[in-house]
Amino acid sequence: MNLPVNPPMLPMLAKRIGQLPAGQTWIFEPKWDGFRALIFRDREEILIQSRDAKSLNRYFPELLGPLNSQLPARCLLDGEIVVTKNNGLDFEELQLRIHPAASRVKLLSRRSPASIVFFDLLCEGNRDWRSEPFEQRREKLESLLASAVPPIHLTPATRELSIASDWFKRFEGAGLDGVMAKPISGTYQSDKRVMFKVKHERDCDCVVAGFRWHKGGEGTAIGSLLLGLFDSSGRCNTSACARASRKPNVRNW
Repeated sequence: MNLPVNPPMLPMLAKRIGQLPAGQTWIFEPKWDGFRALIFRDREEILIQSRDAKSLNRYFPELLGPLNSQLPARCLLDGEIVVTKNNGLDFEELQLRIHPAASRVKLLSRRSPASIVFFDLLCEGNRDWRSEPFEQRREKLESLLASAVPPIHLTPATRELSIASDWFKRFEGAGLDGVMAKPISGTYQSDKRVMFKVKHERDCDCVVAGFRWHKGGEGTAIGSLLLGLFDSSGRCNTSACARASRKPNVRNW
């Protein structure tokens, strides 16, 4: 693979804030509840790279054909892999795809095929777009994906705070995780929290049954928690642990 930006590369990150920022210097997008993915394509060679710089190709074989037929011949795009079910996003179904058995992955890819939603452009052809303002990267991405069809999607975007606020309230039940706020003049900065996210608040009582150290901070930073939830009788239900700790487990997979 010989692109202006080659793997491995870590994606740009977001800092959590309490409310959507006002003003005319932001582009807002829905926050998708899926697996972050950088898609590298150099003609016939495609790499679906996870947030932690691992290959996801074997877990989402149904995406390789559409990516090959719809993306520019040489490019790097940033996006989110999602699975839709019952008119909403299904994160649990998506998690099942990270399975060691190829036969199981193949079965799930037919039963619950994944889609990918793109929201940023890092390079195309011989041009590195990372130093360009986000509004220009967005315009170029729109032109590149103007003819895209499922399972390839371009995320909606708006500069109107009222529309972003409506998204935040209206789409929560559909599995969206909140709203992103991106500076219109912002450059793409790998592994830095220069975007902002406003997430839905969800509270619950739980019991911490265990934890794992973060891979980059053994003995100093926690990577994930194993949680138990209380059932209707008031007893701690440890079978809910996987659901309760789903995101830390995936993010540190």
